[in-house]
Amino acid sequence: MKNTPFTQKHIALGAKMAEFAGYNMPISYTGINAEHTAVRNNAGVFDVSHMGEFILKGENALDLIQRITSNDASKLTDGVAQYSAFTNNDAGIIDDLIVYCIEANKVYMLVVNAGNIDKDWNWVNEHNINNVELHNISDKTCLLAIQGPNATKILQPLTEKDILNLKYYTFVKGNFAGVDNVLISATGYTGAGGVEIYFEDKDDNADKIWNAIFEAGKDESIQPIGLGARDTLRLEMGYCLYGNDIDDTTSPLEAGLGWITKLNKTVAFTAKETLAHQKADGVKRKLVGFEMIDRGIPRHDYPIADDKGKVVGKVTSGTQSPTLGKAIGMGYVDLNSASLDNEIFIMIRNNPVKAKIVKMPFV
Repeated sequence: MKNTPFTQKHIALGAKMAEFAGYNMPISYTGINAEHTAVRNNAGVFDVSHMGEFILKGENALDLIQRITSNDASKLTDGVAQYSAFTNNDAGIIDDLIVYCIEANKVYMLVVNAGNIDKDWNWVNEHNINNVELHNISDKTCLLAIQGPNATKILQPLTEKDILNLKYYTFVKGNFAGVDNVLISATGYTGAGGVEIYFEDKDDNADKIWNAIFEAGKDESIQPIGLGARDTLRLEMGYCLYGNDIDDTTSPLEAGLGWITKLNKTVAFTAKETLAHQKADGVKRKLVGFEMIDRGIPRHDYPIADDKGKVVGKVTSGTQSPTLGKAIGMGYVDLNSASLDNEIFIMIRNNPVKAKIVKMPFV
């Protein structure tokens, strides 16, 4: 397994460690529910340095991004980020990603999922017909997500940049905790507010920034948070997890990601025609959120049945929501079973357990 620059800190703090996307990552420290609540109500620090980062430079950088992503990156200006997706030739999702516009029409950063770094890098290179300058900086980039309603208040003394008023999906670059050229982004995977910070893994940057964050937040009880709570937090918001809710066989339109699928942008992107046909004809299945009515925890790949016992889909993600105190989940169902408030049944060990479709986000 690979390590991040913070692996030994997690171990020293007593984290429960496990393999995730080839990395030795912290799953929890004090417990998933306690960590989840800390982020929803206060602030927590996630090590997500396993994520991948690519830099694209040159006059054709935007053109390349436009041809391989579903959203319209031409709308981006300096300091603005955008959620998007790579789609394959069959309109499946190769990966979901964030596009950062560092210098419009010249320099961009793509942030991709850890388990897809090699696949995504090959995809970008395969379509680089105009010799865009490409750099895979994944192995030398640290990424910490400081999330929660008090996160920016805790971090503001560490930088001269105004991060208290940083708008959602915008970013600034500057000095942070004595480290230069840190990218501070108003993004995250929790829906609880906060920022993500990117910086180069060199010298003692990792130690310096980690220690400064926890020193600044000690009176506010800031906590390290594992990937277990990251999963429950993102599920409460209805955020898709690659490999569970979206993958190479699911289209953005099926996954409710039509809002990042810009069929009217001038540059034709991969699978644009297929997606246009899907939109015109209508998809046959849809990703929905549901909450359990009867007791039971939905898990990945559990069948979903209708009231006659016919299997109409399957669960992609499920958990006991720490915020709501009830079990929730997401899954694909046939379109005629996807209406809000429709009763469905999750097949848990071959027993039908009642649930109903609800609007997302759950909180």
